[in-house]
Amino acid sequence: MKQRSKTLFSTVVQDFFSNRLINEKNVSARTIASYRDTFRLLLRHAEKHRKKSPTDLSFADVDATLVLGFLNDLEQTRGNTARTRNSRLAAIRSFMKYASFREPSSVLIVQRVLAIPLKRFQRPLLGFLSRDEIDAILAAPDASTWSGHRDQMLLRTMYNTGARVSEIAALRVSDVSLGNGSHVRIMGKGRKERTIPLWRSTRDALKHWLSLLSSDGNAPLFANRHGEHISRSGIEDRLRVAIATATEKCPSLEGRRVSPHTIRHTTAMHLLQSGVDITVIALWLGHESPSTTHQYVEADLAMKERALKKLQDPAKAPARYRPSDPLLEFLNSL
Repeated sequence: MKQRSKTLFSTVVQDFFSNRLINEKNVSARTIASYRDTFRLLLRHAEKHRKKSPTDLSFADVDATLVLGFLNDLEQTRGNTARTRNSRLAAIRSFMKYASFREPSSVLIVQRVLAIPLKRFQRPLLGFLSRDEIDAILAAPDASTWSGHRDQMLLRTMYNTGARVSEIAALRVSDVSLGNGSHVRIMGKGRKERTIPLWRSTRDALKHWLSLLSSDGNAPLFANRHGEHISRSGIEDRLRVAIATATEKCPSLEGRRVSPHTIRHTTAMHLLQSGVDITVIALWLGHESPSTTHQYVEADLAMKERALKKLQDPAKAPARYRPSDPLLEFLNSL
C-alpha cells in the first residue's frame, strides 16, 4: 500500500498536466508553463526537505507543512513578492482539488493544503502617462528607418489596443483587419479572443506598414532582425530607447519608470477620462471582471475631485461618536 501511494503521487501529477490541464481544460501554453515552473520548484523543495526524489514522494510528504515552508522559501530565499507567492499557491490548490477526486484517501492532506490562505499585499496606485507624455513617446522613433518605423507602429498599436506585452508580441499579419470596422484581433489570457477597434490614424498607419510586410498571414506583425516575432524583452528595449528620445522634448518623463504595462494603464486611464464606461474598458483590456478595472478609477485623482465637487459641503460638522460601553471603547482603541 505504501509503494502504491508513492507511485500514485507522481502519476497524479502527470495526469493533472496531461489530462486535466491539456485535454480537459485546454488551458493556454502560458498557464501550462506557469504551473510547470511551480511544480519544478515545489518538487525540488520537497526533495531537499524530505530527502526523497520527486518520483518517490507520497501525498503524505507534500502536506501543508511542506507547502507552507515552500511558500515562505519563495519570499525569504528567492525574494518573490506576495503576488508571486499567491500565483504559486493557486497552482498547487488547483492540483490538490484534482488529487482529491483521483485519490480520495488523500482528502485530509488536501483539505489542510487548501486551508492555506492567499497572502494579502498592498496594491500601489497605477502609474500612467499624460497625453503629452504618450504623444512624445509615440513620436520618438525615427520612421525613416525600417526599425524606427516598426517601433513607431509597435508603440501606436500598444496604445490603441491597451494590449499586454505578450499579446502584442504574438500578433500576426492576419490579425489586422482594415476593411469596414477596422480592428485588431487579440488572443488574450485563457485563449480568450477579443477584437479592438482601430482609431483612424492607427488604421492608416497600419495600412502603410502592412504594405511593407510579407503577404503571409502567419508572418509576425512586429518582427525582430531575424524575421521572428519580437520578444517581450525586445519590446521593453525599444520602449526604453523611445523614452530616452522623448525625454528631450518632454522633461516630465525624466526618472519615470515606464514599462509596456504602463502603456496599457495609460490607454485605460485615457478611455476612462474620456467618459468610456468602465465595463467597456474591461472588455477592451480583456479583464475577467470589471472589478479589476475599478483600480483605474482609484488612480484617477482628477475624477475623484470632480465627484467631490458634486457633493454639497455639510452645513454642520457631524457629532463625534462616543462609545458608552467599555468593551466598545476597547475595540475602538485597537
